[in-house]
Amino acid sequence: MTALSIGSSPNTIFDRFRKLNWGIITILVALAFVGVLMHFSVSSGAWTEMPLTHGMRFAVLLSILLLSAMFLDTRFWLAIAYPLYAVGLLLLVGVEVAGATRMGATRWLDIGPLSLQPSEIMKIGIVLALARYYHQLDARRTGTVLWIVPPFLMIVAPIALIMHQPDLGTAMLVMFAGLIVMFLGGLLWRIIAAGAIVAVGGAIFAYTSLLHGYQRDRVNVFLGITDDPLGAGYHVLQSKIAIGSAGLFGRGYLQGTQSQLDFLPEKHTDFIFTMIVEEFGLLGGALVLGLFGALMALTMQVALRARSLFGKLAAAGVAATLACYVFINTAMVIGLVPVVGIPLPIISFGGTAMFTLMAGYTIVLSIDLHRDQHGARGWLW
Repeated sequence: MTALSIGSSPNTIFDRFRKLNWGIITILVALAFVGVLMHFSVSSGAWTEMPLTHGMRFAVLLSILLLSAMFLDTRFWLAIAYPLYAVGLLLLVGVEVAGATRMGATRWLDIGPLSLQPSEIMKIGIVLALARYYHQLDARRTGTVLWIVPPFLMIVAPIALIMHQPDLGTAMLVMFAGLIVMFLGGLLWRIIAAGAIVAVGGAIFAYTSLLHGYQRDRVNVFLGITDDPLGAGYHVLQSKIAIGSAGLFGRGYLQGTQSQLDFLPEKHTDFIFTMIVEEFGLLGGALVLGLFGALMALTMQVALRARSLFGKLAAAGVAATLACYVFINTAMVIGLVPVVGIPLPIISFGGTAMFTLMAGYTIVLSIDLHRDQHGARGWLW
């Protein structure tokens, strides 16, 4: 499909505001509220910079989300899909050439007063670019080898650059979201099976030749090859102690021992789910996971209702990105996957993950509001 035809879309600002997907918006607000509560607990019950910054950051991004969703329709997102991907890729190359190194990783690009993390742009860029590719591709060509090469290269190029930074967690997010869009775009099962075999070989090669020492140590602890409770295994050990002692209802708000006594590291970012379970128990953890599950379900509902293939794939790609965030983070804190530094979206402290997810849901809300646009070439080309 290459032509764009305009279906019926809400005409007035009031109509657009009223027809926004308020179910998705409500869940986003609820998750951000959980984040503020937990950062208040991280700050030992004080309204310090952390809970206030988290709440204000979300409020600003939510305002931008609502305005953008109302005024930017499907044609806009399709028009910027390839340019956004290209800019993200060029910025990743720029990180290799002149990136800023912090905490042992070269992931940032300083442009004047701005400090950018281009891998965050790529999380959205890869979804939009692949959605546009399959939207404009003849359905009869989706399973042929020749037409699989371009999306494959579109995924591999940023992954290679992100792995070199190193940032294994973000590389996994980009890969998972890209593969989901390829699968929904019509990738054949036999090609998926062949890709899985190649992926296993690639994982072995990455373990032996590409991973940095601290990354390999984390994998070794996860696999049980080494036992390092005071080093590479310390984070997960403390997390398991906190979760294992929480019980059904938890120790109570502001009463977690591992978190309040600072045994639990990175409790405001990567291990904030551990803190939720320790203070509110398995029921509290299940409630948070339920909110994420409902958000994913509503996002997939948007994908199913969209009339354009681009809208379907873009919304599904955002849902896949969210699912990958939540799965890796929660599995990481209980030792089901190695520690790779993935935050819990909307709840963990930090602007990059929140910005990425809010940008993704700007696209989702826009696609839902203008779902009757059943084809798309874009505003500019």
